Formats: sequence, C-alpha cells, structure tokens
Amino acid sequence: MGKHKIYKILDLLNKKRGFDFSGYRVSLLERRIQKRISGTLSKNFDDYIEYLEKYPDELDNLFDALTINVSKFFRDPLYFNYISKIIVPDLFLTNEKENEKSLRIWSAGCSFGEEPYSMAIIINELISKSKTFIPPKIFATDIDKKALTRAAEGNYSFNSIENVKYSIFEKYFSKVGDQFILANEIKNNVLFSFYDLLDKNHTVPPDCIYGGFDIVLCRNVLIYFNPDYQKIIFDKLYGSLNKNGYLVLGEAEVLAEGFKDKFSRENKWCKIYKKVG
Repeated sequence: MGKHKIYKILDLLNKKRGFDFSGYRVSLLERRIQKRISGTLSKNFDDYIEYLEKYPDELDNLFDALTINVSKFFRDPLYFNYISKIIVPDLFLTNEKENEKSLRIWSAGCSFGEEPYSMAIIINELISKSKTFIPPKIFATDIDKKALTRAAEGNYSFNSIENVKYSIFEKYFSKVGDQFILANEIKNNVLFSFYDLLDKNHTVPPDCIYGGFDIVLCRNVLIYFNPDYQKIIFDKLYGSLNKNGYLVLGEAEVLAEGFKDKFSRENKWCKIYKKVG
C-alpha cells in the first residue's frame, strides 16, 4: 500500500471524524489499516474506500484500530516502584518546602485509566504513611472518548489488575461478578478529559487550566508518531513541567533531538527524566 493511499484514507477519517493521524508512523498505519481491510472483507485499498463511503460507521472501527489501547495497573512495575520510593517522596519534600498546595500529575495517553489510577494509589499509600499531606491533582487525557468513558467508570477485568499486590487489591478494589471495581477514594483523585497532543490551540489540556506539572507520564504514545510530530509533543511536555519536574516515557521511547540537554536521566533501568534549566 503506497503512502498516498494511506493518506487518502486518513484524510477521509479527518474530514468525517475530525482526527488527524497523519503524524503516525507509516508502517504502523499500514499494518492497522490492513487489518480493517481484511476485517471488512474488502479486496484492496479502492474496495475499502468504497466500503467506508457506503458504511460510514466503519470509520469508528478504523479509529479504534488506529488507537489500540493496551494498559494495566502498575504496568512495568519497576517504574512504579521507583516513582513510589524515590520520586514522589522527593516531590513531597520539595513541595512542602515551597509551600505548594498539591502534587500535579498528567497522564498523557491514559487509555482506560490504569496508569493515572496507579499513580493515585501510590500517592494515597504514601500519604497514609507520611506526616506530609499534599493531595494529588491528577489529570488524565486521551483522544479516545470511549476509552475515557470506561476509565471514569473504574471497572476492570482480571487482565488489568493482575500486577496489583494483594494488599492493594484488598484495600482499593471490590469484585462484582467478573469485574473489579475501583474504590471511589481513588477515582475521585483523577480527572479524565479529551485532549489531542497535537492540538494547535492548547499547549496543555484545557481542563487543567495551566501546566505546572510535577510529573508527566507519556508512555508508549510517542512511538506512534514520526520524528517531526514527536518534537511538537516534546515541546508541549517540556513546557508543561515545573522546574525539576519528571517526565516518564515508555521503554521503547527516547528523547527527541533538541531535548537531550533539557532533561537528565534519573535511572539507568527506567526511562525517567528530570527537567533541567
């Protein structure tokens, strides 16, 4: 499938649904569009275009194919252990000295909510064991509105919670049928909202009003974008962080060119960086 054919499909999706996927890596786009071509029993590209025009609801399936959501509570446990043991306690001390009223966190590309809820659990556990009380304000964003709706509900399958320690599970989850329901005390600490990281009108999610984040998690999101679009996103992430704030990337992701001197890596085992300058 040639590039021009891919972009013709993306242009149709953009016009009909208002989402621009042109910054995604071509190889990824090709694989996922091909799945929908097969899924609709279309014979080829032209046949699929005709199918999209005849059955516009297929655009929803195409959107879902391009935004595959894969997430779990405490995904990559080493990251969350390091955040819990080192980063958040350090931020508690810093914010207390500077008389900050809250700990501000942004989960960019939050999928079904497991990541921001994991952060809320970590912070709640630390607050319960500490004399310091700095409540979290956790903002979680995604371009998939259906995923955001599910995230706000806080209902999960066993696959999502399989990394959760028993003591945490017992404290914050209840089982109803085959679903695991997250406690309201955790759900109430997270605000979910729609936000496109390539939004030209807002440098940070509108619902958070301003940046000033202590931690930004943007894991396994940048891998979807080509280098030019990655730089646009990195510029936003960098600008949204407080001085000495932390940026958490996915294991397969690296800092974009032009940003390597703006962050210092905090741990050789995790892609966690501290803002400098």
